[in-house]
Amino acid sequence: RLVKIFAAMGDSDIAAMEAAVKQQGEKVRSIKEEMKANPGSHSKEELDAEVAKLMELKSKLPAPAKTEKPKEAKAKPEQEEAAEFLVDGKPVFDDDGNRITSKGAYKKYLTKKEKDAKRAEYKAAEKKDTGNAATAEVEDFSKMEPISFLKDEPEKKYGYLMRTMSDQNTGRSFVHVSNLSAKHEGKEVWVRCRVHNTRAKGNNCFLVLRQSGSTLQGALFKNDETPKEMIKFAGSLAKETVVDVKGLIVKADVKSCTQTDCELSVQRLYVVAKAEVGLPLQIDDASRSEAEIAESERKLAAGEVDGAYVRVGTDTRLDNRVIDMRVPAQNAIFRISSAVCHYFRTALLEKGFVEIHTPKIIAGASEGGAEVFRLKYMENTRFEQPGCLAQSPQLYKQMCIMGDLERVFEVGPVFRAENSHTGRHLTEFTGLDFEMEIKESYREALEVTDEFMVKIFEGIRKNFQHELKIISQQYPFEPMAYNVGPNLRLMYPEGIAMLREAGVKNEDGSELSDLQDISTQQERKLGELVRNKYGTDFYVLEKFPMEVRPFYTMPCKDDPRYSNSYDVFMRGQEIMSGAQRVHDVDLLVEQCKAKGVDPAQLKHYVDAFRFGAFPHAGGGIGLERVVMLYLGLDNVRKTSLFPRDPTRLTP
Repeated sequence: RLVKIFAAMGDSDIAAMEAAVKQQGEKVRSIKEEMKANPGSHSKEELDAEVAKLMELKSKLPAPAKTEKPKEAKAKPEQEEAAEFLVDGKPVFDDDGNRITSKGAYKKYLTKKEKDAKRAEYKAAEKKDTGNAATAEVEDFSKMEPISFLKDEPEKKYGYLMRTMSDQNTGRSFVHVSNLSAKHEGKEVWVRCRVHNTRAKGNNCFLVLRQSGSTLQGALFKNDETPKEMIKFAGSLAKETVVDVKGLIVKADVKSCTQTDCELSVQRLYVVAKAEVGLPLQIDDASRSEAEIAESERKLAAGEVDGAYVRVGTDTRLDNRVIDMRVPAQNAIFRISSAVCHYFRTALLEKGFVEIHTPKIIAGASEGGAEVFRLKYMENTRFEQPGCLAQSPQLYKQMCIMGDLERVFEVGPVFRAENSHTGRHLTEFTGLDFEMEIKESYREALEVTDEFMVKIFEGIRKNFQHELKIISQQYPFEPMAYNVGPNLRLMYPEGIAMLREAGVKNEDGSELSDLQDISTQQERKLGELVRNKYGTDFYVLEKFPMEVRPFYTMPCKDDPRYSNSYDVFMRGQEIMSGAQRVHDVDLLVEQCKAKGVDPAQLKHYVDAFRFGAFPHAGGGIGLERVVMLYLGLDNVRKTSLFPRDPTRLTP
């Protein structure tokens, strides 16, 4: 209809015709934009019809009439070109209906058309290569149909596996990332790991695959076996996604991964469990050392860089402990923690100890005092009675000795209602306790302590070098100094004398007394003095004042102001408190009363000594504190799986 109108109008109304062409071009452009935003808004046939209409209008548009210009008013070359630029005697327009007015603009237009045509041709060929045009059109890979991998390898080499429901029987043998190296060159392997990072560009993609604290580079390059869509799929994977990867081990120099001499040429890539985008903390941020962060902050302050590294706070880590556990150093710390328990248990079992498991809900305080979590046992029933959480297995360990188990130990939770907001206190920790008959002296128990502690130290040093290296990269520390044979033992008065000689005084400025308890700061100072004088971080302090020990501690025969007790120290901090226990029932009742403990509240415990009691001694160490001090860490929360302190009860 418009064409007929233009024909009737004649050459005199070119401006109106050009306006109509522009209007139709805008309509075409609008349809294209709507189709891009909402693919179902218009059909391709509808768009083609409107484009044909536009082209017909353009073809009917006559060339503008030339006008004579006064000879004295000579136009500039670019003005002349703009006014008269024609192709085959007619004006030309771009795909949106805008008139092209110069040779340069027309050349750009033709170049763009050529590139668009090549791009369309490439995409068509790419769809043919994949053999699955439907998948090639999927922008969101998560909408792909899940792949069944129950027995034989699927035809499709990448995608999302069906949910694992114990119905698979593929016969695959998975290799741990930490065991892979250049010596496996040419070997096909399966690994199950996390996607630590991805880097896709053009026709290749590099993955950093992580399993526990070990990382391996995976590589994909477009070829007949690896279509472009597989590379796009790999590049789209969110960090922490769990994947099954099959590939060929090839030699490579990879400095950014723990497996530095090889990489995995990826042949198959399947998602086992997709991770949500937007981690509460980034693994890389949480893996940096304090020195790296401080240096980046210095550079920022000096104007050398635009931004500093993120410092991940303790609360952020603990609120998201499951993610924080994936940080290589943190993961290694918990493996060291496991090793401490293993070597403690092994050492005592080899010496004839019996492992026991004592109650953690009891009727009275284990050791007296106010640091007890009290509760109503069987609340709102006729069985209701006051109870509390055990401060230690102390009383039950002794009762087991009276039950002729001779030598016992336990690894279990200990509860202390201490309102201490420090880097070394928890309200719940794991206690490694032991108790044993003695024939003549409490020093028999100290000999056992020496043996199992050295076994712990040596076991970690010899068998956990990989974990120690990972930890030291983020938290640098000096190795523990200790003796493989008998370790240093000091009498309590000797320790006080060393502090006095170094000029150490109490907080109020008073001189240290032989019979006072020493503070945490004084303990640390004594540790420094011992290290400088004796060259060890591990030692024992014996014969503590009776005043500062619990009611079940045996007094020293030579001087009842002191006791047959001891503390064990690492790097100047106490890790174990122990002693010879009172086995005489009359003395036990006497000391209960002297310490303000009602013997009637401990009737079952006291009665255990009425029918023949062996002399015995023992002690207990805190797992989290031992690991913290061995690794030279600054906070016990780093070594507690899910810490409990005065302000934290979750997760």
